[in-house]
Amino acid sequence: MSDKRVKLNRTMTPGQMEMIAIGGTIGSGLFMGATSTIKWTGPSVLLAYAFVGLVLYGVMRALGELIYISPGTGSFADYGSKYIHPVAGYLTKWSNVFQFIIVGISDIIAMSQYLNYWWPNLPDWISGTIMIIILTLANLASAKSYGRLEFWFAMIKVVTIIVMIIIGLMVIVLGLGNHWQPVGISNLWSHGGFFTGGFMGFMFSLSVIAGSYQGIELLGITAGEAESPRHAIVKSVKSVIWRILIFYIGAIFVIVSIYPWNQLKAVGSPFVETFTKVGITGAAGIINFVVLTAALSGANSGIYSASRMLFKLSVDGEVPKFFSKLSKRIVPNVAILTISFWIFVGFAVNELLAIFNAKAGNIFVIVYSSSVLPGMVPWFVILLSELNFRKNNPDQLVDHPFKMPIYPFYNYFSLIALSVILLFMFFNPDTRVSVSVGAIFLIIMSIIFKLHTKRQVEKA
Repeated sequence: MSDKRVKLNRTMTPGQMEMIAIGGTIGSGLFMGATSTIKWTGPSVLLAYAFVGLVLYGVMRALGELIYISPGTGSFADYGSKYIHPVAGYLTKWSNVFQFIIVGISDIIAMSQYLNYWWPNLPDWISGTIMIIILTLANLASAKSYGRLEFWFAMIKVVTIIVMIIIGLMVIVLGLGNHWQPVGISNLWSHGGFFTGGFMGFMFSLSVIAGSYQGIELLGITAGEAESPRHAIVKSVKSVIWRILIFYIGAIFVIVSIYPWNQLKAVGSPFVETFTKVGITGAAGIINFVVLTAALSGANSGIYSASRMLFKLSVDGEVPKFFSKLSKRIVPNVAILTISFWIFVGFAVNELLAIFNAKAGNIFVIVYSSSVLPGMVPWFVILLSELNFRKNNPDQLVDHPFKMPIYPFYNYFSLIALSVILLFMFFNPDTRVSVSVGAIFLIIMSIIFKLHTKRQVEKA
């Protein structure tokens, strides 16, 4: 952004940025949804997570190279406008807003259900509304307050996963909780082989896994409010990827080693069962607290990310100027309140549908899954922007300490892999409607952009 534009304060530390990126990616899906990912392809889901992680490492390195040159709020949207086409930047911004409003709604719904564990008589609409108010106030306080809150949310998730991996390895190697008879890793191949879902099952699982990694590009939004953004970005990109891979692959390795993959449905939450197996009483309560934290973290990140992109749309003159209004605490209060309002509207609609039609939950599943395609838009934009940046600015790379590795082949590899994942989403009956909804959203926003541009030309 130019110096004349309204700007946000740089108050976030590198440590907070790292935990925000980790917390935004490790959501309740890992804790409660691991079984649904494993069902597609069995134990080879380990390779699927590693493959998608490798693809996204390319995205993050491309983002790191670009942000090092030009750090700012919603920076990857700027790169899309500058290095590809203005419509790329526009779609990136709206995709981000759409994606995180949907994620926020789903996490609020999940939170209200998790709270029923302790307060079964508490109406969902009351608990959900209270949570939205708390998270809105936290975001309105300051970026620093958001960073602190998200840091501790992420820390709880990370500690739980590390403890679960350590306990799981003790079960596998030493037989802890199994009468000191090591479980071993034979479950990886003893129940139909390693690739139980075949090629199609493996490919179908990639779309679910790609969805679970969404939010990893959040570093490109926090850059505008980070202390020492160059140092923070380099440190965060280097550490976040391998940490996330260890958490995901480590946790799922433990799960599919201890439990036969085809019996996980009966197990329920593998995390609860793993803690229970070694005699930790109250395991269900512990994990319920952690998944509640995971959902809080997801909704918190959703409000933060979507509000910053709405702020950026306003600064760029693509929505009314009042959305870029800043409070005395230097946060985009109108944008935050707008995003929180739409999350509340989505939550309220879901509650009303549940009252009048018990089957209405299926509609929400489709809407939530439709965020996967818009969620991938920033990844495509980042990879393509870095390619064009390199071609047009060789002088800025002379002393650049954080260049994209194996350029340009890594870019092409990641772009092709993401395209193939999307293609198989159209083949899969379970994701076909969802990805079509996402595609329709992008088409509608492209038409709106064209009409907006035409009006701007006519005014000129």
